[in-house]
Amino acid sequence: MAGSPSLDEARAWRLSSRVSLRDEPFGALAYHHDTRRLVFLKSRDLVSLVRRLEEFASATDALGELIEEPQRARYRRALFDLATAGVIDGC
Repeated sequence: MAGSPSLDEARAWRLSSRVSLRDEPFGALAYHHDTRRLVFLKSRDLVSLVRRLEEFASATDALGELIEEPQRARYRRALFDLATAGVIDGC
């Protein structure tokens, strides 16, 4: 499975080209076309973050711009999990 063993926050990230997102009331479903795995994105803020990651030079910049400071640790963990699952790729 594609993915990263860690999230290098200084690096730029993007939604994998092998993943499709489907909006849902709770957030979104991410479908990985290679592994056929479904991953739940359980908030609209996380969906927005993932969709906009490639606009920023780094994950740190994206988190700083899009996520309020008290929530950043939670979203940083979510990005780590998404990188591990191959939902997001470093660019």
